[in-house]
Amino acid sequence: MENSGEMEKVVAVIMVGGPTKGTRFRPLSFNTPKPLFPLAGQPMVHHPISACKRIPNLAQIFLIGFYDEKEFALYVSSISNELRVPVRYLKEDKPHGSAGGLYHFRNLIMEDGPSHIFLLNCDVCCNFPLPDMLEAHKRYGGMGTMLVVKVSAESANQFGTLVSDPVTNELLHYTEKPETFVSDLINCGVYIFTPDIFSAIEDVSNDREDRANLRRLSSIDISTSTRTNIPTDFVRLDQDILSPLSGKKQLYTYETMDYWEQIKTPGISLKCSGLYLAQFRLTSPHLLASGDGTRSATVVGDVFVHPSAKVHPTAKIGPNVSISANVRVGPGVRLISCIILDDVELEDNAIVINSIVGWKSSLGRWSRVQADGDYNSKLGITILGESVVVEQEVVVVNSIVLPNKILNVSVQDEIIL
Repeated sequence: MENSGEMEKVVAVIMVGGPTKGTRFRPLSFNTPKPLFPLAGQPMVHHPISACKRIPNLAQIFLIGFYDEKEFALYVSSISNELRVPVRYLKEDKPHGSAGGLYHFRNLIMEDGPSHIFLLNCDVCCNFPLPDMLEAHKRYGGMGTMLVVKVSAESANQFGTLVSDPVTNELLHYTEKPETFVSDLINCGVYIFTPDIFSAIEDVSNDREDRANLRRLSSIDISTSTRTNIPTDFVRLDQDILSPLSGKKQLYTYETMDYWEQIKTPGISLKCSGLYLAQFRLTSPHLLASGDGTRSATVVGDVFVHPSAKVHPTAKIGPNVSISANVRVGPGVRLISCIILDDVELEDNAIVINSIVGWKSSLGRWSRVQADGDYNSKLGITILGESVVVEQEVVVVNSIVLPNKILNVSVQDEIIL
């Protein structure tokens, strides 16, 4: 008889958010849901999904969000076929919070009777060491294990910071965006739980309901704090689950020594595209382009070129360049650290550096689109929205250009509305 341990099933849930989020991602999120924006030539959500494929005994992958199902239908069916794992998109009817969303769909998530549930945030860029996390989680024997990473002391307070036991890795203390320095270890937004997580979420809801009923019964309002206005089925993973369960031998940490970024802005997405391209070198070298300038263009460093793109052999591309479908790259074009989206035309000797060029845009001969490459600053990379025309010999530096603009004069440090 087969060992029951072999049969343990695992499911993965990826939180993709919704259109109200991603405002910092404009103008790139006007027409494309942020999770489908390409990094290293693959939709953002593709990277966590393909990492889930490495989990042993993976039964299903669920995407939970507020986007219209239609926006994900095509991607979900193609990725299910490609990975041969069922991927399903579940649309929330209203915000339930990160833990509440999980709980809302608990019957679907549990339909295969999984022993473990991975929970990942779509806007996280890392190498997702999921099989290693699963091993560590089983050794710890707790309800949940979270991926953590060390960051600079200055930036730690922008995240959920935590203290864990240096010997047992137990989560001892958790604070979301603390006002004073707590620790340089932060929550990466990647978790693994046993099904007990559902009872923990239910306890928070019930507790809130009891308090609400108590207030209704009592003539004097027990508490006037704003906490009372939170709906009972809105449960946040960090404040409502991780903080209260810290130090109770329920939650543990697994530290990654590798790269980690939260993809909040287009600037960081360009950085992450480069991180993923570098990872392809190790995991999927077949996705990277090569060329020495004889029959094909000269390629330097890590570059992705979609098979449908046409690149002139006298062009020079890389490092950190991703070229999407149906792009036309003319003679003498130079591309460095950029994302070129679908259907873009780059005419002779155009140059693009530290920039994202939006769908259906075109750059005339000898034009330049560039930026300093400071991924964190607002105008640190240049962004052209959809269908922007840069006429020949025009230079665009450190600027954001909204869709459907025609630039016939050079601009610098500007947002063109």
